[in-house]
Amino acid sequence: MDALGPKKTPERDSTDRSLNEERDRSDSEITKEREAIEESATMVLQRARRRADGVLRSARDAADDHPGDRSGSRKGVAEARLRDDQTLRADRATEDDVLQAAREARRRALAALLGVEREQTDLHLLTERGRADHAITTRDTFLGMVSHDLRTMLTSIAMTAALIAREVAGDAPKTTIAARAESIQRLSSRMNRLIGDLVDVAIIESGRPLVSPEERDPIALVRESEEAFQPIAAAHGVLLTSEILGRPPLARFDYDRILQVLANLVGNAIKFTGPDGRVSLRVEPEPGAIKFSVSDDGSGIPEDKLESIFERFSQAGRHDRRGLGLGLYISRHIVEGHGGRIWAESSPGAGTKVSFTLPQA
Repeated sequence: MDALGPKKTPERDSTDRSLNEERDRSDSEITKEREAIEESATMVLQRARRRADGVLRSARDAADDHPGDRSGSRKGVAEARLRDDQTLRADRATEDDVLQAAREARRRALAALLGVEREQTDLHLLTERGRADHAITTRDTFLGMVSHDLRTMLTSIAMTAALIAREVAGDAPKTTIAARAESIQRLSSRMNRLIGDLVDVAIIESGRPLVSPEERDPIALVRESEEAFQPIAAAHGVLLTSEILGRPPLARFDYDRILQVLANLVGNAIKFTGPDGRVSLRVEPEPGAIKFSVSDDGSGIPEDKLESIFERFSQAGRHDRRGLGLGLYISRHIVEGHGGRIWAESSPGAGTKVSFTLPQA
């Protein structure tokens, strides 16, 4: 493969050797088959010509033995037959040349076709290997990030637990110990979310169903999301509001999964909105669907990132490490699993609005 293409490995070298050997065997078999067909065609043509020659000789012998021809000029007949034989040989030679040219043209066409097919095969193989290398590199990077985050959180839990043990022995105030315990709970919750995301990604990649829809009320979903995130928004100095337009009808959706989507969107909006900012959660009916939207007045997302933020391991910023880039990826699969769609609208400095739709019941 090209030096700029996928990296060499012993397994790929073995695959390339096997592919070349298989191609050599195919070339040999094709050549043998073509030669056998041509030899058979040549034999058929020769037999036909021999039969034609036999018929011509019989006709001439019959003509020579015919009483009416004995009075004619045998010399003239012989010369005419000689000219006919020369013309026949010339015609056959021309036919042989045409047949040989046609065979050569077929050989060249077959060689060109095989060349094109193999070039396409090599290109597809190179592309697939490049994708595999990218997937492996991404996986390794991701596993490194996960390992780092889990190790950091476990270390924090261990240190906090050690502090609690020391403070209990020293008769520390209950408020101090309670604060340590809350810190452990928060870290445990983050670890649980991370592991949950990993499980969701495994489910998505296995092709198993991610959602179990049933008829539910979307308004209750919005109310619960707002109540859950009010304390977090207040802690960040962000105003969180909700808005219900019209009377959204019932819809078939997986309540917990859509709650997970809204938690992702609202959590991201709060995270990327500065103090004194505003985050709005809205639900409204649309023809045949129900639309949910989460808007913020944060820093916004560049236009060229609006599609990629829903990809796996994607981050809004190059050096942003607030999360592993799985939330929106999982959210997209949850929404699409319901038959809906999800998209983002934004521009730098003008905030971001992420919306998704669910089909009506």
